[in-house]
Amino acid sequence: MQQVAEVWLVYRLTHSAFYLGVVSFASQIPGFLLAPFAGVWVDSTNRRILLMWTQVLAMLQALIMAYLVFSERITVAYVIGLSMIGGIIDAVDIPARQTFVIEMVGSRDILPNAIALNSSLMNGARLIGPSIAGFVIAAVGEGWCFVINGLSYVTIIAALAVMQISARPKAASTLSLWGTLHEGFYYVANFSPIWMNLGLLALISLLGVPYGMLMPIFATQVLHGGPHTLGFLMASAGLGAFVAAMRLAGRKNVLGLSRLIPLGMGGFSMALVLFSFSRAFWLSCLILFGAGFCMMTGIASMNTLLQTIVDEDKRGRVMSFFTMAFFGTAPFGSLLEGSFANHIGAPLTIRISGCLCLVGALAYASRLAQMRLKIRPIYIRLGILPEITTGLEAAAIVRTQIK
Repeated sequence: MQQVAEVWLVYRLTHSAFYLGVVSFASQIPGFLLAPFAGVWVDSTNRRILLMWTQVLAMLQALIMAYLVFSERITVAYVIGLSMIGGIIDAVDIPARQTFVIEMVGSRDILPNAIALNSSLMNGARLIGPSIAGFVIAAVGEGWCFVINGLSYVTIIAALAVMQISARPKAASTLSLWGTLHEGFYYVANFSPIWMNLGLLALISLLGVPYGMLMPIFATQVLHGGPHTLGFLMASAGLGAFVAAMRLAGRKNVLGLSRLIPLGMGGFSMALVLFSFSRAFWLSCLILFGAGFCMMTGIASMNTLLQTIVDEDKRGRVMSFFTMAFFGTAPFGSLLEGSFANHIGAPLTIRISGCLCLVGALAYASRLAQMRLKIRPIYIRLGILPEITTGLEAAAIVRTQIK
């Protein structure tokens, strides 16, 4: 709700695609700059306590935004500043939340289901929130969206407070902050299944994900609607993502996820291209449903795959790079697409972005066999695959290696 209220508020104040990009940049650039350091912190501290503090700070940020709107003191400068504060909070909160999932479930066996359920909750909120925000904005203005969001953190803080989770044993380390950071970077850079996934995620986040920032323009100028139209467009993407997450939650194991990643990202890319041509409200909603479904299929599969193959003592650092790739590159994409939309229009901007994302998905698919060979020994060690390999399987592996 707050995200929809922010973009609508900025567009109401400025009627500028460029400022939509600036605000999105301000909210996400801390993830690019701070996430690696946050990952070191997440690996070395109590994640539950850390999450409680991030929720308290996020609540204060939302309520301050509400106060400024109700007192009519809100300006674009305030929105940019508070968005940047929210981004700093998220830079710590997101890797902590991602790595906290396995602490709550306590077993890698059900980790894929837990991550998918976590994604379904997030996208259930993305489905319901924008729809409610559209009606709330139309009825009483943006301020109440910030109030509702701020008050919602009370339940999250209470839930974290009553959780009873065994403390993680801290790994002994004599490395400095920079040494620990370098260790995590070296681990990521020298294992292709990790950097291939993070690279594709960074590309999609840079060129594809910022499409949501341009939704107010599509709702008003392309489809000739208002806040209700914006709410339904955002909800359509959220519904698609929710359905995809629920589908993934029913999977028995992680086998086959590597194939879903290029399929999901490729489908998302093609949906963006189709959406750029649509001038009908119902067709736009239908295409965004597909975009949300495909994007969630790709990203949730990627998240599950990474959390399965990563070493436990480096989980926080790897997920901080995940945060950096997903949320950290998006601000540059927001600025880029906001600037291009001002000059060539939002539809053509989305069309070009979708085509470039599709190229990245195809490049990933071309190296999929090599990546799966490197993941296989980890799956065997974890008991996901049997240790004995049949003759046919061995022959297939040899053929792939020769190629």
